[in-house]
Amino acid sequence: MSRNHPRRAYAALALTTIAALSLAACAGSPDTENAAAGDESTASTATSVADFGSFEELEAAAKAEGNLNVIALPRDWANYGEILDLFAERYPEITINEQSPDVSSAEEITAAETNKGLDTAPDVFDLGLTVALQSTDHFAPYQVENWDDIPDALKEPTGLFVGDYGGYMSVGYDSAKFEAPAELADLLGDDYRGAVAINGDPTAAGAAFAAVGLASVQSGGSLDDFQPGIDFFSELNAAGNMLKLDVTSATVASGETPVVFDWDYLNAAHKADVPTWETVVFDGTGYAGYYNQAINVDAPNPAAARLWQEFLYSDEVQNLWLKGGARPVRMEAMIEAGTIDEDLAAALPEAPAETVVPTEEQSTAAGELLGANWAAAVQ
Repeated sequence: MSRNHPRRAYAALALTTIAALSLAACAGSPDTENAAAGDESTASTATSVADFGSFEELEAAAKAEGNLNVIALPRDWANYGEILDLFAERYPEITINEQSPDVSSAEEITAAETNKGLDTAPDVFDLGLTVALQSTDHFAPYQVENWDDIPDALKEPTGLFVGDYGGYMSVGYDSAKFEAPAELADLLGDDYRGAVAINGDPTAAGAAFAAVGLASVQSGGSLDDFQPGIDFFSELNAAGNMLKLDVTSATVASGETPVVFDWDYLNAAHKADVPTWETVVFDGTGYAGYYNQAINVDAPNPAAARLWQEFLYSDEVQNLWLKGGARPVRMEAMIEAGTIDEDLAAALPEAPAETVVPTEEQSTAAGELLGANWAAAVQ
């Protein structure tokens, strides 16, 4: 488990205060002035609750649709299971269709393209930053009622995509089988032969992209230069230590992936299945990141999609991210308002001495570099 320092409970606020994501304004908000409140036209173009007339009218429109299609939401990821169940309990009139929970961010967009115009298309997305930046044409702008609580650095200005929960890239390991790695280079040793996995393909999955980012900043590189991170994983592969398996709770529980690069809140959750599982956030420079929420511009249930966004940014659900070990995007504002769960906040691991988060330009450049060099480096 990650180190707990109650007296440093709010050190992780660096995540929400770093002015790191200089997101450029994308397409402007659609005109909803002439749409009749509550009808399908309003729902598909609404950019805030005001376009429905009231929150109650948004709820009524969503209940009338009766469905919400979500994708890529593993129930053991950042407490999504409890969050999904709470929404189902609160809105029994709305059936949640949980599609393909283990697909990558890029595959979410592919699903939207493949199912465009069908009632099976995803209504909402949960995406890593790189894929979000590449996919803005697929999103509908929407600003939740708590919009002002979200740091400007963590939201696209019109609401095309918005950070929601985040954490630090870490290494989890089964302490019954391995000693704790004190630094990144330890993973190159013989003790970790055939044992180290990352969560997906870094050209498509946000967690895997961040693993390369962490390796870069821990290996003399920077957010402007991911090549040292690519080189590290190439060396890890050449040493016979890299496992080419997608990480899931099942692979961790079975012992197939006994050492894992992943977000700290995901690694911490594995302790429920593997009591000897521990999590390390390396000293020095830490790599932080947020996952982003977005609404499919072609959502088959546009009102339910917008109600889901409002739900996710409520105090209750922001505290549920915290319960899952993740850092909610509204954390700073909730501390000031006295609505944060202080015990859960105090249980967060200590923040690294220095934290970096890639900008839009850095993420784009790193994605291009990975696209060109990753496959050959780890083949």
